Amino acid sequence: MLDPMSLAAITAVLGAVGAGMANEAGKWAWESAGGLVRRIVGQEVAAPTGPGELSAVARLVHESVRDDPALARAWAAFARTAPLPATADGIPVLPPSIRFFTDRQGPMRLLEREASRKADGRPRLALIHGSEGIGTSALAVHWGCREAARFPGGQLYADLRGASAGTALDSAVVLRGLLVQLGMDQDDIPPGAADRRASFRRCVADRRLLVVLDHAHSSAQVQPLLTSAPEVFTVVVARRPLPGLDAVPVPVGPLSDKDARRLLTDLAGSQTVAAARAVLPRVLERCGGSPYALRAAAPLLLEPEAEGAPAPEPGPASAPALADPAPPRHRTGEAFSVTGRDPVRTAAERTYRGLEPGAARVYRLMSLREWPALGPDVVASVAGIPEAEAAQSLGVLAGGQLLELTDTGRYRYRPAIRGHAEATAFRTDGIAACSAAMTGTVRWYLRLAVRARLAALPQAWAIGPLYDELAGTSGPYGDEGEALTALRAELGNLVQAVLAAEEFGDPDSVYQLCQALWPLQLKAGHHDEILPALRAGARVVDTHHPGSRMAGRMHVLLALNLMELWHYEEAETHLTAAVRAEAEAGHRRGQASAVESLGLLRLRQWRFQEAYACFEEASAVLDGVGPDDEGARDLPRARALLERHRGRALRGLGGFPEARERLESALGFFRAGADPYNAARTLTDLAETHLAEGRPESALPLIDEATATLDKEKAAHHLAHLRALRERCLSAQE
Repeated sequence: MLDPMSLAAITAVLGAVGAGMANEAGKWAWESAGGLVRRIVGQEVAAPTGPGELSAVARLVHESVRDDPALARAWAAFARTAPLPATADGIPVLPPSIRFFTDRQGPMRLLEREASRKADGRPRLALIHGSEGIGTSALAVHWGCREAARFPGGQLYADLRGASAGTALDSAVVLRGLLVQLGMDQDDIPPGAADRRASFRRCVADRRLLVVLDHAHSSAQVQPLLTSAPEVFTVVVARRPLPGLDAVPVPVGPLSDKDARRLLTDLAGSQTVAAARAVLPRVLERCGGSPYALRAAAPLLLEPEAEGAPAPEPGPASAPALADPAPPRHRTGEAFSVTGRDPVRTAAERTYRGLEPGAARVYRLMSLREWPALGPDVVASVAGIPEAEAAQSLGVLAGGQLLELTDTGRYRYRPAIRGHAEATAFRTDGIAACSAAMTGTVRWYLRLAVRARLAALPQAWAIGPLYDELAGTSGPYGDEGEALTALRAELGNLVQAVLAAEEFGDPDSVYQLCQALWPLQLKAGHHDEILPALRAGARVVDTHHPGSRMAGRMHVLLALNLMELWHYEEAETHLTAAVRAEAEAGHRRGQASAVESLGLLRLRQWRFQEAYACFEEASAVLDGVGPDDEGARDLPRARALLERHRGRALRGLGGFPEARERLESALGFFRAGADPYNAARTLTDLAETHLAEGRPESALPLIDEATATLDKEKAAHHLAHLRALRERCLSAQE
């Protein structure tokens, strides 16, 4: 058994505590660790932010405890109850394979060879690459489903959305999704990218597992997702080879005419293919061996006489007729550039020309942004049609393979298909109509987000005209949890809405959408996914409204998000900007909140003296809030929170008597104000202070009271922290 006083054990404990900061209990443990390290070492020690710094801190602790039995006992008691690395015991499975799969024997042999290769320390890694619509994703999933018995530890699938650099997911976001698939609780996923990589590699180390990373953009995106675990086989899917990725190449090209004919026969039936033999050569030539194009062409074989004739252009009667499928166009600013013909675009054009006008219009107008998941509600609003009609149009588009059905029951475009739809929208509907559709989509998501935000955090304040309009109205959500679920379901769309509003010069929508994401920061931990939107919010406010209340709000939201991702220096920059903006705007309540947030950052960094100074400064700023000023009604609660924070900072500094005094003052307010959640948090802080002071008998009744309060709140992680505190108290009494 590892000696708990060894350098390796101390390093492991500090690493586990740092990785556990995804929930409030983990943050408590980290703050407690900082105070304990300070007392053991005898001086302030900056919180480590990387493996090198963590090893240095562990070395300081090791050198101090090995010659002092009292310090060793204190560290051992903490180490025994420190959070353990989160476990993941789920068995993930791949999405279902397609029913008809043709040929690809050569690529499958390459996959089989790499999967069966004897473990020699090198990662088992294959790269399937080929043009869009050629069947690379289908190959990866089909092979994985066929070989499911080979991987009893499960089969992970992640869509990296790498159609472009702008849509490619950050590896930390992908790792979060992989850990969830493996069965890790959302609140246990480490906040830092490095800790997520370590957790992922630990969770898969002894599994026989398949990992499919679909739609990869670059080797840089993929590298953090790799592991050298001997029984893990990773299959990367991309449009092209990825320089810098040492993987077995598995190129996928067009189907031969023989295999293309076989796929058409599977899809349409032998009698249909036989009846269409006159046009079959032309169909095969146009499809170019693309499985996507062949699947799109199969329904048309039911009416072979129409195969060679141009169909009327769908949509308004005034729209110009289209000739036989033209070369596709891509929008670049206000201009259009013509590219070469390809089977996927040709198939999309053929299918589009057969649509009814209503479905054709939906196809065009919803393609103007890469929305991750479209439902009939937003489509109905943007297209100005009943929701039932919108649902029917989406079903028609999915049936024609112009949209894909997602796991959530909503729809999305393939990248190349969206490019065709977007170019067609600008050609057919014009820039004004497309701009109106884009604006309408953003406004719809804005209204949904604001209503959900007001329901998810009814006590929290927000700035903006739509918040003023909807405040106090009854929304469609039964409770706070239901509203939070709605925000989580639309997260990808809301981030895209922020970026679209920035692009189209709509700062008010940017600000209000960013504030609507706050519950997902505070309660759901989606910090990585939200980050691009909050960065956009800071950019926009610095351009349009510097030195304003909104500038303060945007920079605080971004800073708090960065703090959770361990980007402490950048968080400090934005908090400083927020303090400056609120002061320039004369908004003292907001200024105090920004200074308070800077103090909370200092607590996270184990800089307790600076944290205390920030809380003192925030209190002095609150003294300047007049009785008629905005935020005046909230002053008693704000002061109580600052008292609690002061107590936390003093505990870290070892000033236990004054820390208890501050915490007891805050506790009295929360008890009197019927605020059980903050009362329980303060009771926990007070118990931590008694225990650090060497008075475990005084801590126990406080722990019991906090536990009784939180049992009703079902705060699982906080309760786990209280159980650990109780165990430390009992151990200290022995």
